[in-house]
Amino acid sequence: MPAPSNFLKSMAAAAAKHGGEHHQAAAARKQQQQQHVGFPRLSTSSKALVLLPILLLAFIYLFVYPKEFELQSLMSSCVPPPGTYTANGSTALSSASAVAYARKPDFRLLIGILTRADVYERRHLLRMVYGLQLAADPALAAQVDVRFVFCRLYKDDQRVLVPLEILAHGDVIVLDGCEENLNGGKTHTFFTAVAALYADAPYDYVMKADDDILIRLPALVASLGAMPREDMYYGATIPCNSMDPGRGYMSGMGYALSWDLVQWVAGAGEVTRGRTVGPEDRMTGEWLRVGGKGRNRFNAKPAMYDYPLPVPVDECSHEFVPDTIAVHRLKDNPRWAHALKYFNFTAGLKPSKFYKFDP
Repeated sequence: MPAPSNFLKSMAAAAAKHGGEHHQAAAARKQQQQQHVGFPRLSTSSKALVLLPILLLAFIYLFVYPKEFELQSLMSSCVPPPGTYTANGSTALSSASAVAYARKPDFRLLIGILTRADVYERRHLLRMVYGLQLAADPALAAQVDVRFVFCRLYKDDQRVLVPLEILAHGDVIVLDGCEENLNGGKTHTFFTAVAALYADAPYDYVMKADDDILIRLPALVASLGAMPREDMYYGATIPCNSMDPGRGYMSGMGYALSWDLVQWVAGAGEVTRGRTVGPEDRMTGEWLRVGGKGRNRFNAKPAMYDYPLPVPVDECSHEFVPDTIAVHRLKDNPRWAHALKYFNFTAGLKPSKFYKFDP
């Protein structure tokens, strides 16, 4: 039997050996657990799913963000310039109006209302009449600009009050080359000035109109939309009993020329010389006849006519009709009120505690 001391030594050695093996096994298990704590290995499809949003963010940062100012410029280009009758009657467009202006108009129409500087009240009325029409139809197929045209200012009060209008509305053209006389060459001066003023941004049509005419813009735009863009002369034929546009000329209440004819009038001195003074509508017809121009002529009667009189003096006057384009000879406020009431211009008025109107 071995000595006790030797037995104890062998037992201690065995225990130490067993403890070392146990410690090594525990350390190995701990190391293995630490290795399993990290991210698992990803498959190819998983890697693609992780990388896709990162690549998308990189694309937005590199390619879209630098275009920020370009996009802002594009959005601001939808707003028309000051002084233009916009779809909501002001220079600040509503969202619906902005969408309407983002679409390129089918054509551009300039209406020049030949008037006198002193008739401030009439211009105020006409601004309401045309502004309300454009506000009611923001998707109008054409860009329609209305300008009030008169000759040089000759009174001290005009030189103050007219500039106030220009500051407020930006819709006035003051002709420098004429005296205030409609049949003294003003129409020729108007067309000549327009050809120069808008040479860089020409209109498709230019319409000369009186200040006693109510033009229903949607009806006019629909009618002009079917017309040729060149060599075009449009209006209500004179004499009144004629429906043949080639027989006479277009009434001075309101007639339109295509842009090429406006340019031609401005440069046709050999034709217009000595033919600018006299009834201005007849003179315009004479220029076109002598120059062999305006071969595309269109008569808008009976949709353009004079105010209905109890006893008509000629066939240019008749009762209001629903498809009216223009009514002429609205010489006073009662006639304007009669016409505006017939065409229901106040239909959009809503009840309010701030006003009440007797029936």
